[in-house]
Amino acid sequence: MTFAKAFWSQMWTWNDQVKGMMKAILSFNLMAKLSGSENTAAPLENNPANRNKQQQKKPSNYTKPQLIGLFAGPALFILIKLFISPNEMSNEAVTVLASVAWVATWWVTEALPIPITSLLPLLLFPLTGVMETGAVSASYGDPLIFLFAGSFMIAPTMEKWNLHKRIALSIIAFIGTNPNTIILGFMVATAFLSMWISNTATTMMMVPISLAVTKQVSDSLKNNTVIDTSPGNFPFGTALMLGTAYSATIGGFGSLVGAPANIILAATVNNLYGVEISFARWMLFGVPMVIILIPIVWFYLIKIAFPMNVKNIPGGRDIVKKDLKNLGKMNYEEKVILTVFTLTALAWITRGFVLNKFIPGIDDTIIALLGGLILFLIPAKSKEGNILDWDTVLKLPWGILWLFGGGLALAAGIMNSGLDKWIGGQLTNFSNVPIFITIALIVGLITMLTEFTSNTATATMVYPIVAAAAASLGTDPIVLMVAACMGATFAFMFPVAAPPNAIVFATGYIKMGSMAKAGIWLNLLGIIFSVIIVYFYVPILFGGLM
Repeated sequence: MTFAKAFWSQMWTWNDQVKGMMKAILSFNLMAKLSGSENTAAPLENNPANRNKQQQKKPSNYTKPQLIGLFAGPALFILIKLFISPNEMSNEAVTVLASVAWVATWWVTEALPIPITSLLPLLLFPLTGVMETGAVSASYGDPLIFLFAGSFMIAPTMEKWNLHKRIALSIIAFIGTNPNTIILGFMVATAFLSMWISNTATTMMMVPISLAVTKQVSDSLKNNTVIDTSPGNFPFGTALMLGTAYSATIGGFGSLVGAPANIILAATVNNLYGVEISFARWMLFGVPMVIILIPIVWFYLIKIAFPMNVKNIPGGRDIVKKDLKNLGKMNYEEKVILTVFTLTALAWITRGFVLNKFIPGIDDTIIALLGGLILFLIPAKSKEGNILDWDTVLKLPWGILWLFGGGLALAAGIMNSGLDKWIGGQLTNFSNVPIFITIALIVGLITMLTEFTSNTATATMVYPIVAAAAASLGTDPIVLMVAACMGATFAFMFPVAAPPNAIVFATGYIKMGSMAKAGIWLNLLGIIFSVIIVYFYVPILFGGLM
């Protein structure tokens, strides 16, 4: 019983990591930062007894939505199995459709921890005769899952030795001189880090710095009767918080490992069609998107959504420089991590046209795991042990890998059962619809869905369906799947749309109305931008791969 309770507690911990809803921890960190008691807060946070209490403090009862979802999931499975039997749909396809309904219901309502729900295909498909256990379990060991695991090892090592903070502060100190460019500096730094570290971790690191700068700016303007500097009403503070959150989301789109939706897309395409989307190819697509969107969103925040007519604010840049000075000179461990990180990134980028000529078997997964292994091997000088240790790796969000596997298993079931062909057959009546309208509908519907559900779970669910629809419409499925990825990424209206939104909302400097008002126009911009990019640019990079 003790083991079962501990296991259940761990599942909820992983679930929280997948969601990224670290509101309680964030609030604690922010208070520590603002009160200057950062050093005293760390022992409390790292105390094993306190950490165990935090992990065990999980909901003992189901919430109403969870309780509804708990029964609705299996009920839908049974109803579909018993009463849904369309013409030309095989029994296996009906079973997969019922399984998708069950899994989707539990994902959306979080009736069970998301990682546990992701294991349902491993139970349902063999028991119902859709696929054998070995075939289903292969999805949970996909090479791209280990690519994400390898990148997970490098990212927390940067956090452990504060290299990520040094990089961010250096960028901000270089760019920021006045209120508008301070915001731009934060956005550029956040976007760059989010390309390599999870957007949740990046936002968690940047927000305390943002709050410290906001407080300093607020204090410097306390005698200004024109500007309301109270939390929730201070234009600079609101723009800075939203800029940090939005740039974390946008930056994650820049690399294959920057966001789960990207890696799930690549894995789904590889599983369905045997086509590899390499790290370099994705960066050719993603990095220009980041370069274009960050200035647009920045301009919108400072000139349209939250303008502030102040040319210069004393003290904002000083805080950043002070924090950077407190870090001291770059130590041995930081230099090693920066070297390994740089070499790993270069290997990802140049693999297709350089490394494969000398090492034919190398791929992005091997490069990521090799980078993590090297960090395990090199001893540290400042502390005992190696630069990367097992305790650090244990903190990784391993549950999200089960989510990846569950999505790939559903995709495999849809293909093997013929459900994809049946869905495609139902869409033949829409084959005359112009492609740009199809793209707009896909991006728009998925963006709206993402505003209320996990974008990772949403992307996992819709990729196989979009692929099936593309076949019947005579369209390249990879192009439409990229459109779906953009729809699942660029959601800016509500806190639940993405972890960075929830984190900055917890600071108190953003009202729900302000986030929704600013986000709805960015959502519309994102949809229009995505339609244009998918229609004109995506076919150039991803067309003809099949």
